[in-house]
Amino acid sequence: MEVFLAIIITILVTLGVVTILKSIKKKQLVNSQSTILLDKIKKVCKFITVEGDFAEIYHYEDVKERFLKLVSSKKKALVVINAKAHIGYDLSKIELQADTDKKKIILKHFPQPEVLSIETNLNYYDKSDGLFNRFEANDLTGLHNEAKQHIQDKIPESGLIQVAQKEALETILLIETIVETIGWKLDYSALEIGTTETPKLKS
Repeated sequence: MEVFLAIIITILVTLGVVTILKSIKKKQLVNSQSTILLDKIKKVCKFITVEGDFAEIYHYEDVKERFLKLVSSKKKALVVINAKAHIGYDLSKIELQADTDKKKIILKHFPQPEVLSIETNLNYYDKSDGLFNRFEANDLTGLHNEAKQHIQDKIPESGLIQVAQKEALETILLIETIVETIGWKLDYSALEIGTTETPKLKS
């Protein structure tokens, strides 16, 4: 009888240990899943939702004066700017919280759309050098930066930011798809997407 009781106690202890070990492993797996999910979403990083094309004419002129301002020399150019602006979301700025018990990712903050990149192609027409004021390599670099800034200043009135704001839900649904790939849920019920000043492109 005592041997039989010892066997039962041994079996119960073994089952208890196995159950505890399985629970610990399951918890570790869930925590690992949440970490992988958050990293996966962050790695998507910048998500372009709107693309806009610009064609602008930019007049460049630079005047240098010499000899006590008695003589001036002017260089000028007519620049046709063809540019492509990409508007979207920097997903590294979102705020996420993992609820491992419910296998749920809570989306606490979603960023505003911003200018992610501007690609410019410049064509020079009516380009002329002054007598002692000629175009140098650094002038062309400066012109390129001015052209990009010119397009940047045009974006707020283009309506691209407003269009991108309407695509916010599509971006959230993309995140939801990523989350659901391993059987988790995305909770964005408390999310509010407001409107703020258009973020500037970082040079």
